[in-house]
Amino acid sequence: MNGAQYIIQALQQAGVSTLFGYPGGAIMPVYDALYDSQLDHILCRHEQGAALAAEAYARSSGKLGVCLATSGPGATNLLTGIANAYLDSIPLLCITGQVASPLIGTDAFQEVDILGMSIPVVKHNYLVKNIRELPRILEEAMIIAQSGRPGPVLIDVPKDIQLAQIVPLNLQMNIDDPVCCGDESIRQAKQLIVQSQRPVLYSGGGVILADAVEAFRAFSQETGIPSVVTLKGLGNDTEQNPNYLGMLGMHGTKAANLAVQGCDLLICVGARFDDRVTGKLDTFAPEAKVIHLDIDAAEFGKLRQPDIILHGDLKHSLKALSQQLDIGSWQQHCQALRQTHSWRYDHPGDSIYAPALIKELGDTAPSKTIITTDVGQHQMWVAQHYPVPHPRQHLSSGGLGTMGFGLPAAIGAQFANPDSCVVCLSGDGSIMMNIQELATINRYRLPIKIIIFDNHRLGMVKQWQELFFTERYSSVELNDNPDFVAVANAFNIPALHIKHKNQIKNALQELINAQSAFLLHVEIDPQENVWPLVPPGAANSEMMECTKNATV
Repeated sequence: MNGAQYIIQALQQAGVSTLFGYPGGAIMPVYDALYDSQLDHILCRHEQGAALAAEAYARSSGKLGVCLATSGPGATNLLTGIANAYLDSIPLLCITGQVASPLIGTDAFQEVDILGMSIPVVKHNYLVKNIRELPRILEEAMIIAQSGRPGPVLIDVPKDIQLAQIVPLNLQMNIDDPVCCGDESIRQAKQLIVQSQRPVLYSGGGVILADAVEAFRAFSQETGIPSVVTLKGLGNDTEQNPNYLGMLGMHGTKAANLAVQGCDLLICVGARFDDRVTGKLDTFAPEAKVIHLDIDAAEFGKLRQPDIILHGDLKHSLKALSQQLDIGSWQQHCQALRQTHSWRYDHPGDSIYAPALIKELGDTAPSKTIITTDVGQHQMWVAQHYPVPHPRQHLSSGGLGTMGFGLPAAIGAQFANPDSCVVCLSGDGSIMMNIQELATINRYRLPIKIIIFDNHRLGMVKQWQELFFTERYSSVELNDNPDFVAVANAFNIPALHIKHKNQIKNALQELINAQSAFLLHVEIDPQENVWPLVPPGAANSEMMECTKNATV
């Protein structure tokens, strides 16, 4: 067989069943090999959409995501999706075609140095220089993407390598078990936990990456430690846990931020002290000692120096640390914070209040619903007000903050979970970033539900300009938005437009009950902002709140 055929065989042997991509000249031999394969190739309408869809496929399934693109602009169009996967630690294999080996470095048609361009945003990358290297590179790439702290790996395959003959080999996919931390570190951490009077459990996206949700919840339940999560950690703990306080950070709940600021021990599980979480770093949890659990040694001490490091498998560490604690008064204090600062939805007037609609969606949607979001105000409202049952059911761009993530992410999630209800929540700014993927939804008859919150603004940018740039609104008005209902109809997707709060219940029922894709265009007040907000350079205890409508 030739190299292209071997690539397809290796993917099949590794258990890959679905991949996303867009063909072109330099990757054409691989697409020719796909023609006779058992793989399901999903033709997205932009390479960025393909990368983001593959990433969401991985996030929602726990499997390896795979995407394909040709050389030149095809490869560069993947880069945003690759960077998104890198910053959120998602296992992604990206295979790009490259011009023939003799032409590399000659500025040939559609030639770019994607190897060099991708270095900052991949876990590893390869340029295949000899057909004999291909089996080793494919095997290594898939192992690297999925082992330890996951991440994207790119393989750039020149066209002549794809066409060269190779004797097929059986793939050996041996991913080593993660390391476990030592007994002495566990002993010291348990002692510190017992000695604490005001501990807080702070968890992030590492919990689901380690497949440790059950272990985390068991630890949370047995210890009774008040729990806060990051954006990527939503779903680690559940709303039914009376000690769960919600998301912390810039747009976190007031209860979560106040509890963290007042704790004497912070147990950081699979999180990285990101700036959107900590606010002004030297004021974050100022009285707390820190126990940091992570698989990636590079995270220890990068931003906050831990008192105890537990480097290794989260499932092992959490199980070893689990113990009953006597912290009743602290639990009562945190539960009172949760009650005192609970959300209110009695919004005045007739207009639609986005958090109230999101809360209603959470009450209406089936339990296995998967939510994808774009980036902006709606993203934060979803994080605050939608009850996420499990981390695989909430897909949002965390580290990179990629507008345009939501629609292709919904496509990837739907292919990974064909029996689940998938809902993409977007804004009128974000939806336009990858709106071409409506064609993919139509092509494959995907029953994806789309909600667009339309305030005729780039809402989050507008909010910052209002608060921190003396209301100098620069390039944020979107008064020339298209008719989103007409756009949806052009792709054979039924749609509905609402703008009054009394329309919400029936509209959501129609959305959820639709057997096909469905788009709900929701007009909201452009003056509404996301609250609370920790201003840049401030401590998390210095949250700005809206007093106009008493929403928090």
